[in-house]
Amino acid sequence: MTRSEHFLWWRGHRADRPRDDRWMEIGEEAFQEDERHITGRHRLPGPVPDWAEDLFRVARAAFIADKYVRRTGARDRWTRHISLAVPVTEYERWQSEAIRSELTRLLQILTGDLWDIDFRPLTGHQVEEAIVFPDDPRASEVALFSGGLDSVSWAATRSRAVDSRPLLLVMFREIGLLRLQKQVYKAVAGLGGSRPAMLLQMSQTPQGDGSGLRLETSSRTRGLLYAAGAIRAATAHGVATVHIPENGQLALNPPLTPARSAACSTRSVHPRTLAHLNTLVSAIAESSSAVRVVNPWARLTKGEVCAAGSDAGLTPSDLASTLSCGKPPARRSSGPPIANCGVCFPCLVRRSGLLHANGTDGTQYETSPWANGLPFDRGTDWRALQRWLLGRYTLMDVVTDTPLPPDMDLTAAFDLIKRGREELAQLLRVADTVEVADVA
Repeated sequence: MTRSEHFLWWRGHRADRPRDDRWMEIGEEAFQEDERHITGRHRLPGPVPDWAEDLFRVARAAFIADKYVRRTGARDRWTRHISLAVPVTEYERWQSEAIRSELTRLLQILTGDLWDIDFRPLTGHQVEEAIVFPDDPRASEVALFSGGLDSVSWAATRSRAVDSRPLLLVMFREIGLLRLQKQVYKAVAGLGGSRPAMLLQMSQTPQGDGSGLRLETSSRTRGLLYAAGAIRAATAHGVATVHIPENGQLALNPPLTPARSAACSTRSVHPRTLAHLNTLVSAIAESSSAVRVVNPWARLTKGEVCAAGSDAGLTPSDLASTLSCGKPPARRSSGPPIANCGVCFPCLVRRSGLLHANGTDGTQYETSPWANGLPFDRGTDWRALQRWLLGRYTLMDVVTDTPLPPDMDLTAAFDLIKRGREELAQLLRVADTVEVADVA
């Protein structure tokens, strides 16, 4: 075993012990929250099929492995070799080579790591049954709801759909950001749309691994965990589609520099990621109960999503109250209670989108990328963006980083990135104006 190989064993029950001492035991206690709040089962209107429970368990195990195995221990300080053992109810189905290879490819696209997944039968595991209230309505539509600008705009848009059945918004609570998440949910609920919205809150905060060291700071499997949670909720409501709203600009997320290629940039809603996820779900589910994951904003830039939110009734203040940041200051123990740092790449895209849609951006940021005296490391994304915008971008660049699914229109994807670049170029003009004002 080399230094970069790690073995993690997700325990199905207390007596489910690893086969030898190479394996680190992980399980439900690896999360800070009570299991009842993690799964959200007490809020579901019906049973969850075994395959969806299995997928959620696999996603939870991968998420904990991703946080417990630190990239600093890898030879290149990024690529890890992770062996993960997970118990599943549908054991024979998960033994399929097609399912194993599809899951492995999905995890590799997301994290850039080498994964070996081992399955075993789940025995002696009691799942809490849902508390069913006959008068509770079942949703006709399910969407992830992060409190981000894209998810809020989608929720606002769908709240106006002509449908008497509710829209279910699945929200994973963020430490330090729960107040914001609830605030923007109230903004959607207060629009007076023609259909009701229901909120399903779930929690997935990892505990420390007992070493006293900080957990891995990257979290490339978080998106898979959230998607699996939404899929699970959709099966209980009898809904066949889960919407994961992310503007197409950030879903494609072209790398600003060669050092940010592949999984060094987030790929959680990349078209190729969703294609592999849907293939995996189809393989493990009965055809009658399969759920498809779709990005409804896949063809829109950030600015176009902001405009759609405004058209749905969201005010500039509502949009400014949302979360876009990749590293929210409110998550830091010593950070200010502010949702958006203002200098990471998602914040830069947010700035350009709001400027494009509203002509102004009322978001309270921690700082500005062009602020005088900004520490060098905090200006990294801004400098990379400036170089990227000043360089050429071609159709070939769209596919060389992370290939697109065969059925995707490359020309449309290229046009989307071009429109996004035009929006981002506004920031260069803003920076020039600020610098001139400073000099004057």
